[in-house]
Amino acid sequence: MRITALMLAGGGALAAATPALAGDVVITVTDLRSSKGVVRACMTTRADIFPKCIKDPTAHRKVVPAGETIEIRFSGVKPGDYAIALLHDENDNGKADRALGMMPKEGYGFSRDAPVRMAPPKFKDAVFKIEEGLSRVSIRMRYFL
Repeated sequence: MRITALMLAGGGALAAATPALAGDVVITVTDLRSSKGVVRACMTTRADIFPKCIKDPTAHRKVVPAGETIEIRFSGVKPGDYAIALLHDENDNGKADRALGMMPKEGYGFSRDAPVRMAPPKFKDAVFKIEEGLSRVSIRMRYFL
C-alpha cells in the first residue's frame, strides 16, 4: 500500500513538472482592400516592444501573399499571453509606409481588434491567452487612407 501511495505521489509530481505542450494559432485576416503585396504578421509575448515585435527574437513571424481573406498559421506556439500585429504591405517594401510622416498609408490590424488612436495600441489592449492545442483568431484589416 505504501509503495502504491509513493508511486501515485511521484506520478503527480511528474505531471506537474511536465511542460505545457505547444499548439497552433490560426489567424483569419479579413477586409483586405486589395490582393497586392503581402501581409506581415508578428505575434509576441513582450509588452515592452509591441507592436514592433521584430525586436523580439522569440516572436512568431510570417509573411504571406495578400488576398481577399487569408489564413496565417503559427505552429509550435507555447501557451501564454500574446498579441498580434499585422501589416498589409501593399508594395512589399518591408516597412509601414506613411503619409505626412505619421498617418499609415497601408493596412494594419491587431488582435482583439485593439483600437488605434493617435498611436498603435498598447499590448494590454491586444493581448489574448493561448492554451494548448489549436487557437483561432480573427483580425479585421483597417486602412486610414
